[in-house]
Amino acid sequence: MVQVIAEVGCNHKGDMDIAKELINVAAHVCKADVVKFQKRHNKELLSPEQYNAPHPNPANSYGDTYGAHREFLEFSTEQHAELKAHCEANGIIYSTSVWDLTSAKEIASLDPVLIKIPSATNLHWPLQGWLCENYKGEIHVSTGMTTKDEIEEIVKFYEKHGRAKDSLVLYACTSGYPVAFDDLCLNEVSRIKELYGDRVKAIAFSGHHLGIAADIAAMTLGASWVERHFTLDRTWKGTDHAASLEPDGLRRLCRDLRNVEKALTFKSRDILEVEAVQRRKLKWGEYTAETKAG
Repeated sequence: MVQVIAEVGCNHKGDMDIAKELINVAAHVCKADVVKFQKRHNKELLSPEQYNAPHPNPANSYGDTYGAHREFLEFSTEQHAELKAHCEANGIIYSTSVWDLTSAKEIASLDPVLIKIPSATNLHWPLQGWLCENYKGEIHVSTGMTTKDEIEEIVKFYEKHGRAKDSLVLYACTSGYPVAFDDLCLNEVSRIKELYGDRVKAIAFSGHHLGIAADIAAMTLGASWVERHFTLDRTWKGTDHAASLEPDGLRRLCRDLRNVEKALTFKSRDILEVEAVQRRKLKWGEYTAETKAG
């Protein structure tokens, strides 16, 4: 069954009340399966020059420097534990993307169902190696900004650790915010499924585009997980809001994915029960035979 991830990321604007409202809406209005946040240890992830540089887009910054901006948006491990408990109380799965080894260790200590490796860190071998050895849940890995040879290297890495078939969920992804339709390259879902469908646990799609049509196509091509950025208001301050779905968009996406999935079947018999009545009324040779018999 297709699973939908509402990627909150940093769209909570550093506010726990907004984060919890996003969980509430994703769970009860949109009927998503997972809410996903992000965790970064910024001084580990960034060089001193990057940390102290101004934000590249000052209008979206929550601090005087890029480091201050990132710290403003960061939740502590204790706050993530609170968010996980709030997810569980509302019947939705909690998850987080981890950007560095310290964050991976902190989030793994909460024992979530799944942890995500973003495209930016999918070649961070110490991070992924630690998770393979110390975390037993699913590990979801995005492949944006990643060559075909690098994707093969990622899968072989998880195979070497004995974690590919039982834990690795591999995402087709184009890293852009937002991504134009001609850059979505949805056939990558089919290519990855053909190459790795029997080597990993599942194939997925992470989209940063507009609308919801492409997600439906990704599911029909073989993605059993669909991830979309999620916000309460696309006009809010921040770089990801414009490429995110608002509540009604995510609600419709969840609805349409599940309805289309129900429709992706073969006929169980030549004439379905719903057709039998219409056949008796409409099909030449059926109703005419009844007329003659009468």
